[in-house]
Amino acid sequence: MSLLRPADIKPGAHLLALTGLRAVLALWVVVHHLTGRGMLLDAWVGTMPYLVHGVIRRGFLAVGTFFVLSGFVLARNYASTQWNRGKLWRYGVSRFARIYPVYLLSLLVVSPFIISAPLPLTGGALLSNKAGLLADHGLLLLGWTGTLPVNWNTPAWSLSCEVFFYLCFPAAIVFLSNMGPRRAALLAAVVWFLPSAMLAWGLPPNWKPLIHLADFVTGIVTARAFELLLRSRWTLTGRGYWFYLPGFAALIVVAAYPGLLPATVDINSAMLPWNAAILLGLAFGGGLPAGALSSGVAVYLGKASYSMYILHVPLLWWWRRLWPRMLGSVSSTAQGLAYLAAVIAISALVFQFFEEPVGSHLRRRLCRR
Repeated sequence: MSLLRPADIKPGAHLLALTGLRAVLALWVVVHHLTGRGMLLDAWVGTMPYLVHGVIRRGFLAVGTFFVLSGFVLARNYASTQWNRGKLWRYGVSRFARIYPVYLLSLLVVSPFIISAPLPLTGGALLSNKAGLLADHGLLLLGWTGTLPVNWNTPAWSLSCEVFFYLCFPAAIVFLSNMGPRRAALLAAVVWFLPSAMLAWGLPPNWKPLIHLADFVTGIVTARAFELLLRSRWTLTGRGYWFYLPGFAALIVVAAYPGLLPATVDINSAMLPWNAAILLGLAFGGGLPAGALSSGVAVYLGKASYSMYILHVPLLWWWRRLWPRMLGSVSSTAQGLAYLAAVIAISALVFQFFEEPVGSHLRRRLCRR
C-alpha cells in the first residue's frame, strides 16, 4: 500500500471515522448523566463489571476528547487559509451557526422550568432575580462563572470553552500551522503539563476555558502531526490501528483506574496524548473499529451528536416530569433505555430538520451581507 499524499485524499474522507467518533463520545456523556445517584440507569450500571462501570462513570472525559477533536478538525479545514476581514467574518458566522441555534433551542425546551421553578437558597437568601443566571446561560458564560445555584443545561459550560477556542483559533493556526516535527513535539509536551501547572499556580478551577485550552491546542498540534506524517516516507494510511488501539486501551485503563495516576497529574491531562493517538489513528483509517465508525449510521449519528449532547439534559427535565404518568410501573432501567432511545431519535430529527437547515440559512444570509 503506497502512502497517500494530502492531494490524493478526497476532501473529508479522512474525517469519516472522526465524525463517527463524535456519536460515541456524545452517547458516553448521555449515559454518564444517567448513572448518578438516583438516576435511571444507576442500578443497572452498578451490576456491570468494574471496568465497564468505571468507564461509564467517567463520561466527563469525553468532553476533553471533543475539545481535542474540535482543534483537529478546524486545523485541517483552515490550515491553508490566508486570513482577511472577509474570511474572518465567514469563519465567525460559521462558528456561530454551528453552535448557537441548537443551544437556543435547548433553552427554549427547558424554559418552562426556568420560568416556574423556584431558585434554591444561596447564602441564606432566596435568589429572586434570575437575570444573572439567564445572562450566564444566554451569553454562554457558564464555563467562567463556576458552580451555579441551578443549572438548566449542564453540558452548556463546554460551549463557553468552544467560544473561547473559536476566538483564539485564527491567531493560533497562523502560529502553529508551519511547525516542524521537533517544535510540534516540544509544544505538545509543554501543553500536556500546562493545566496542572495552571492549577498549581493558583488559576481558579472555575475558569474552565483556560484550563481546557490545552485540549484544543493538542488538537491543532495533532493535525499538524498528521500532515507531517502524510508527507513522510512512512506508509501509515490504512494502518491507523497502530495509534488508535493503544489510545483506546489507555483511555479505558485511565478512566476505570484513575488511582494509578500520580497525584500531581489530573485525569484530563493524562488523557491528552492518548486522545491525540486516537485521532491520528482514526484519521489514517484501517481496521474494524475505524471501519465501524466510518459506517453510514455512525457518521449520521456523529453529525447529530451536537444536538444529542446539548439537548439531552433539557429533554431529561421533561422526561422526569412525564415518565411517572406514562411509565410509572416500568423499572428505572427500562425507563432509562427508553429515554436514551428517545434522545437519539429526537436528536436525529433536530439535526435533519433544524440544525442543518437553520445553520445553512444563517451562513448564506450573514455571509452574503
